[in-house]
Amino acid sequence: MEGTVYLLEDDKSICGLVKVALEMHGLQFESFDTAKSFTEALAKQQPDVALIDIMLPDGNGLDVLALVKSKYPAVSCVMLSALTKEEDKVTGLNLGADDYIGKPFSVLELTARINARLRGRARPSVLVCGDVTLDADTMACTVGDTAVSLNRKEFELLRFLMLNSGKVLSRDRLLTEVWGYDVGETRTLDSHIARLRKLGIKIDTVFGVGYRL
Repeated sequence: MEGTVYLLEDDKSICGLVKVALEMHGLQFESFDTAKSFTEALAKQQPDVALIDIMLPDGNGLDVLALVKSKYPAVSCVMLSALTKEEDKVTGLNLGADDYIGKPFSVLELTARINARLRGRARPSVLVCGDVTLDADTMACTVGDTAVSLNRKEFELLRFLMLNSGKVLSRDRLLTEVWGYDVGETRTLDSHIARLRKLGIKIDTVFGVGYRL
């Protein structure tokens, strides 16, 4: 199962335990010990699943949950908390949590619940990466406060890059995913990348490999 998981938790031992368990299952994982660092990372790239503790050194995890669900509704949120009374769980679920797991917890159960969230995910219609916003339903794209116009292939290329933000994608994979080509010798990809860059979208060239948003 592929996917990216963010953990907001200030207990280093829990972070280490979750990191080992999830990476053993092939999941990408990042942890954050403050609400500030978590929300800053979220603005740059959204995970598939966010694990959120409630009692934080610089805030309340329920406030973070409300923020995530208002700005990034496609992110599945799982609360991890020592607050395990029924009213605590009801509060979290009513605020939009997709799941609520009490501490202490079994890493096997946690992993199973995360995989269940990943199996049920749908590709979000609206993607946000840095200052770029893409709406799949309307094919609208904004860079900062500026609306930009994309043709169909430019849109599909940018969407695939945004769905894999931070990953290095080979030329062959991009050509196959966007154009359906099974060969890598074409300048079509390069010309589309150049066009996106002219619109102010930051795409890195990884020499000898491909591109990364």
